[in-house]
Amino acid sequence: MLNLPNALASLRILLAPLMFWVILNPEIFTDNGYHISWNYYFASLLFILASATDFFDGYIAREWNQMTLLGGILDPLADKMLTLAAFLGLMMIGEASAWAIYIIIVRELFITGIRTVAVSEGLDVKASWAGKIKTVAQMIAIGFLLMHWPMANELLWFAVALTVYSGLEYLWGFRKALLKDEI
Repeated sequence: MLNLPNALASLRILLAPLMFWVILNPEIFTDNGYHISWNYYFASLLFILASATDFFDGYIAREWNQMTLLGGILDPLADKMLTLAAFLGLMMIGEASAWAIYIIIVRELFITGIRTVAVSEGLDVKASWAGKIKTVAQMIAIGFLLMHWPMANELLWFAVALTVYSGLEYLWGFRKALLKDEI
């Protein structure tokens, strides 16, 4: 069912490749006489708009009681598409460490696989606070990297550490849910 929260998640899915394209094509500004910083500003604006939809789709879904199975699939998919588009674009232009991005991608794929198994087993292993904080840290790091601000790389590695920690915490929760289900 396409309700407002699902439409916002769908918008995030559409904004992710647009932002990726802007990151990789600074000539859209520089060839028209604008400074390269306009590319950073526009990519950041797209990222901020898409990130805002993440907050609002969850808030509206809970407040208006519009949580759906489709939304449960679209929301995490849109989150991953947005952050990975930003991280991969930044890596491709040399603004983000390939190792950091590799670790983030591996964690996201691994946890997505675990979630798939959990759903097939009828287990409910929801995102923890560490996972939510990880997402915020990743988004802040992306913002700093897009704008070429000081401390961007340090924030990226902090986000990587939180990414690994939240992945381990999720794995531990999945293990506990499996053991509990066996009793």
